[in-house]
Amino acid sequence: MNKKKTLFVAALMIGAATFLGKAQAALNLSLDDCIRIALNENPTVKIDSMELVRVDYSKREAWGQLLPEVSFAGQYSRTLMKQTMYMDTGQGVAAIKMGRDNTYTAALSASIPIYVPQVWKSIKLSDTQILQNLETARASKLSLVNQVKNAYYALLLAEDSRKVLLANYETSKVNAEVFTKKHEIGVASEYDMLRANVAVTNLEPSIIDAENSINKLKLQLKLLMAMDANVDFSTSESLEGFKTAMYGRAMTMDTSLVNNTSVKQLDLQTDLLRQTLDVQKASWLPTIAATANLGYSSMTNGNPLTNFQWSGSSSVGLSVSIPLFQGGKRYYKQKQAEIAVREMKWQRENLTRSLNVQVQNELDNITKSLKQVDANTKGVQQAEKAHDIMQESFKIGSGTFLQLRDTEDALMSARLSYYQSIYNYLVAESDLEFVLGNAPIYKYTSTK
Repeated sequence: MNKKKTLFVAALMIGAATFLGKAQAALNLSLDDCIRIALNENPTVKIDSMELVRVDYSKREAWGQLLPEVSFAGQYSRTLMKQTMYMDTGQGVAAIKMGRDNTYTAALSASIPIYVPQVWKSIKLSDTQILQNLETARASKLSLVNQVKNAYYALLLAEDSRKVLLANYETSKVNAEVFTKKHEIGVASEYDMLRANVAVTNLEPSIIDAENSINKLKLQLKLLMAMDANVDFSTSESLEGFKTAMYGRAMTMDTSLVNNTSVKQLDLQTDLLRQTLDVQKASWLPTIAATANLGYSSMTNGNPLTNFQWSGSSSVGLSVSIPLFQGGKRYYKQKQAEIAVREMKWQRENLTRSLNVQVQNELDNITKSLKQVDANTKGVQQAEKAHDIMQESFKIGSGTFLQLRDTEDALMSARLSYYQSIYNYLVAESDLEFVLGNAPIYKYTSTK
């Protein structure tokens, strides 16, 4: 029975391992899948979410300053040596011991803020800090989307390049085998045989480099998606699949900087400085608070646990604090805040100018890439036609092997350039989207 159980458990483990292996091998990810996983699993995004919660608690802390403060205090003291008071009498000096052995006090006090302008301004400051953290979180997500896109496009380029190299490699292997056999029967020269074999050998390092690039780019994507390095995945798209929608997107691009996260963060920072200035100005104003106190005390002799004689007292009042002079500290703080607000105006102007230049550069890259795609598309068609012609010529003996290899290399180069131009367009488009802040983050974020 134990042996049967052992075999049964072993079979289950093997089945589970096989199932997990198939599940891992079946992990096929599109670009949207990668972005969605990254936005929901990347630690940077999670940290930003936690920071939003922290700032919300900070705002609640500021609101707490407007609520009453209530405190209780209790005290017990035992007199070891009573104070002696001396009084002159007609018959001499009389010594009188003051106080009792045990003293108990219990007090309840409350303070209610009525007019606290600095606190009110601080609450508004907290609201702006929450908005600033929200924008910081959006900036992190935009940056993450841009990184995932660029890494995914680079992976597709590496995979398509490997396909082109492998196709050329297989053709070269066939040629090498043919010329080796021809040389063995004396139909082809040794030079042609060696030339064919060298063509195969020359392609092997490029294929190895492509394989290494694919592995490195997969690891980079896994890091962005917070995915375990041992988990394997494959891409469900190709560069060719992105080509059809390129021209339509290029015609409808919005180049406004309204959603640019750097501009938004700078504007929020300016609002924060203005509100900080308001807080500084509010420090000149008085504060008013209502107070209430309730206390009980008892003084006894002898046993501290008996003979209690409690007496109570209570009071209410109004306290006013008027700041008069603090050595010029408030004045100079206010001046610093005013200068900081004026500085932000020039920073925004410089930032906007720099971003406009960056947008124009990306638009130029997009235009150039589209032209390159068109030119390379024609180049691939011409290279394929030239290769087909030379292949037929070589079959009937009117073309040399060297000419055939030239057309094969030209075709490989044209295809690699074609995929490179599509990649260049996609990266330029992704970088422009990041600058403009137009990535549809809401589309990928989990609603859980």
